[in-house]
Amino acid sequence: MTNRNDIEQLFKAHYAQMYRLAVALLHDDDLARDIVHDVFASLLDLPLEITVTGGYLIKAVRNRCLNNIRDCEIHQRIVNRYFLENEEYESEDWPDEETIARIYNLIKSEISPQARRIMELRFSKGLPFARIAASMGISETAVYRHLSHALTIIRKKLNENG
Repeated sequence: MTNRNDIEQLFKAHYAQMYRLAVALLHDDDLARDIVHDVFASLLDLPLEITVTGGYLIKAVRNRCLNNIRDCEIHQRIVNRYFLENEEYESEDWPDEETIARIYNLIKSEISPQARRIMELRFSKGLPFARIAASMGISETAVYRHLSHALTIIRKKLNENG
């Protein structure tokens, strides 16, 4: 049931309900419209013998909206944790040379090789999480977790030693 005429009939019959659900979940008209259209576009890839119902379409929209919300929440946590405003960098007192040397020694001795590589790519080369994840073959969440764990170790060791 995925030929173009059938998809057009499904679109006319279910678009409004699907769109309302997406707007209710996302609170963004444009994004809701994009997700509903993506669901309909994905119908073109289904085999002809598969029957698509209104319930399937509603679940597909709900799942895509929830995936989008989850992805945004992960991104926002990363932004909140690691991307400070430029003013904060300028107003903050930077550590002295001795503290910087201690940090480098902690990175070399206390941090796993994978986390060291992630720290290098992020802080030395300035790569975004997505590019680090792609280059290392891991998820963005794994990049976040490695950085978070490494920074926690560094902070703990620095606080132990004053």
